[in-house]
Amino acid sequence: MAGRVATKIGDLFVGTAGWSVASRYADAVPGSGTHLERYARRLNATEIDTSFYRRHQHKTYERWAGATPDGFRFSVKLPRTITHERSLVDCGSLIDAFMADVVGLGGKLAVLLVQLPRSSPPDAAAAGVFFDQLRGASGAAVAFEPRHPGWFAPELDAWLAERRVARVAADPAPAPVAGEPGGWSGLRYYRWHGSPRVYYSDYDDAALVALRARADAGRALGEPTWCVFDNTASGAALGNALAFAGS
Repeated sequence: MAGRVATKIGDLFVGTAGWSVASRYADAVPGSGTHLERYARRLNATEIDTSFYRRHQHKTYERWAGATPDGFRFSVKLPRTITHERSLVDCGSLIDAFMADVVGLGGKLAVLLVQLPRSSPPDAAAAGVFFDQLRGASGAAVAFEPRHPGWFAPELDAWLAERRVARVAADPAPAPVAGEPGGWSGLRYYRWHGSPRVYYSDYDDAALVALRARADAGRALGEPTWCVFDNTASGAALGNALAFAGS
């Protein structure tokens, strides 16, 4: 899968949040080079989540892009200053500063991930301005992971679709419909955090097979699909991603 992009049906991008290669996966991710270089020989995407906590310079993003094959793609999580501290309000200058660094990924930047805390209910006015600014600053697709139950009303799914914002399909799901993709249908973004223990639990083969069937159904419609494993605290994510990619 590494180094190529699907062309006949919707693209499938599989990866983890980050790209650390634990020693137990050394045989599965062999070779020389950095963890990212080794990882990118087996998987074709990654989600940069450290950008949520701290700034990475433009040259750092350039270096990461240069360490990966042509078909490799990145998703980048927006900083918490935007999503958690400002709650998407008055973020124009913060978006510009963030994008000035992230464009170092060049054409390998595929998705911008916006995750809100559970304490953030819908504010359509503020979110509408924010998404307009974000989409105006980049040609990357936007994946949105709200966690307050109020965000999952049908009318808000339609509202997101109008703004070309894809709602993340999360596991565990914070609301009954949150486990399925919503909003804009031009992107499906599955973000699996580990269940029942968030960030720790390993997914068994049956869960991965079921996810693959869901991903393939979307791809058959020509929809680009991302499957990102965020159960990194125990190191389970990489094993799950490798098994999923090989299924």
